[in-house]
Amino acid sequence: MIPFDTIVRAGTIATAADTFACDIAIRDGRIVALGHNLGRADVVINAKDRLVLPGGIDSHVHFAQPSGEGITMADGFASGTRSAAFGGNTTVLPFCLQEKGQSLRAALRNYHALAEGECYVDVSFHLIVSDPTEQVLGQELPALVEDGYTSLKIFMTYEGLALSDREMLETMSVARETGATVMVHAENFDAIRFLTDRLERASKTAPRYHATSRPIPVEREATHRAISLAELVDVPIMIVHVSNREAMEEIRRAQQRGLKIMGETCPQYLVLTEKDLDQLNMEGSKYVCSPPPRDEASQKACWEGLQQGVFSVFSSDHCPFRYNDPQGKLAPKGRTSFRWVPNGIPGVAARLPILFSEGVSQGRISLNKFVALTSTNHAKTYGLYPRKGTIAVGSDADIVLWDPKRTMTITHDLFHDGSDYTPYEGLAVTGWPVLTMVRGRVVVDDGKLVGEKGYGAYLSREKRGE
Repeated sequence: MIPFDTIVRAGTIATAADTFACDIAIRDGRIVALGHNLGRADVVINAKDRLVLPGGIDSHVHFAQPSGEGITMADGFASGTRSAAFGGNTTVLPFCLQEKGQSLRAALRNYHALAEGECYVDVSFHLIVSDPTEQVLGQELPALVEDGYTSLKIFMTYEGLALSDREMLETMSVARETGATVMVHAENFDAIRFLTDRLERASKTAPRYHATSRPIPVEREATHRAISLAELVDVPIMIVHVSNREAMEEIRRAQQRGLKIMGETCPQYLVLTEKDLDQLNMEGSKYVCSPPPRDEASQKACWEGLQQGVFSVFSSDHCPFRYNDPQGKLAPKGRTSFRWVPNGIPGVAARLPILFSEGVSQGRISLNKFVALTSTNHAKTYGLYPRKGTIAVGSDADIVLWDPKRTMTITHDLFHDGSDYTPYEGLAVTGWPVLTMVRGRVVVDDGKLVGEKGYGAYLSREKRGE
C-alpha cells in the first residue's frame, strides 16, 4: 500500500511564523507529515522554485445576496468560488443577509440552498443582522452561535440595513454573551443622506460624486462610535474595509488603550483612488464601492495599518455587479444619480496577487506577514484555526503554489467570475498563484479549472476564545 495520496516536493514553505524547505505528505485531505525523503505517494507535485503557502482565506465576500429591486449580483456560489480558486483562495466567508421581517433561520435555509452542490472551495457564512427583534436576539442568534455560525455583521448605513445605536448595543450584548465575533460597516447613515440630498439638489449626480457623498469624516465618526459602543459592552469587534488614516488611527488608539478592536482593509484602498470614479459617462460606476477609494495619502495610511498590525486581515470585499447590464452598474435609476448605482466591486481573485505584488515583491511586507494577513489571521479571527490557515500536521491540505517571479498584467478574463470587468484591469503584478489545492485535491492548475463543482464543503466554526 502506498502510504500517501499526495506529496508536494521540493518547495519553499511559508507560514505566518516561519519559512523553511521540506516536503508535505497528504492523506485523506489532511497534512500528515512534513519532512524530507517521505517516500512514495500516488501523486507527486514538483514545487521546485515555487512558494508553498496556506490557501488564501477571504473572510469578506458577497455572493448571491439580495441587492434591491431590479438589481442582480453577478456572482452566485459557483462562479464566486471558482474565481476565488483562480485567485489562490481555498476558503471564503460570504454573508447570509437577514431581510427585514425575516427570521435568521429562514435566511440561512435559503442561503444554504443556493450554495448546496455549487462550491469549488470551502465556505462558511457570516450572519448579517438587519432586524434585531427580541425573538432574533433572545432565541435565534444564541442558538445559531451554538450551531457554529459564530460571526455576525452589523451595518451603520444603507436603507433597510442600518441599525440604531440602541440596536447595535443590544446585538453586541448578545455577541458578548455567546462568544460571537462582530463585524461593523462603519459609515454615518444620516451624514451620507444629508450630503447626498445636497449634491442631488445641485445636480451633482455623476458616479464621481459617490465619493463626495461619503467623505472621510463620515467613516471616522462611525468608526469612533462603533468602538465606543463596543467598549460599553466589552465585546471584540472587527471594523471592516477601512479606507483612510483617520479611521485607521481611531482603531490604533483603541488598541493602544487595550480594547479588543480589530481592523481590515482591502485592495481597492491600496491601488485605486477617487479619481478612478471620475470618468466619461457611467464608466466611473465601475469603481463605486463603500467606503469609496480615497487618495494617495490614504493608500499610504492603509499600508501603515497593514505593516504595523492595526489591520490584522486583508480581504477583498468582493461585491460584484456586471457593468454593461441594466441589472448591474447601468441600472436605469443609477443613470439618474450615483445614489442608485449598485454599490460594490469584484475582487476575490485579485486580492492575493495585488497584495503579493505590491506588498511582498515591492518589499513593503514580509512573506510571513502576507500569509498572516491573507490566511492565518482570518482563520484565527473566525474560528477556523488550526484546521485552516496554516501548513501543519493535522491541518487541512489547503495549499497554494506561487511563482514569485511570474509577471502578469491583470485582465478580467484571468478571473473567471460572473462580472464583465475588473476594476484592476491593466495593473502589472509580480507573483502569481499557479496551483490551488483544497483538502488535498487540486482545483486550479496553471490557469485551468480541474476541480469539481460541489467539492467545496460548508464549515461550522468555533466561538472566539476569550
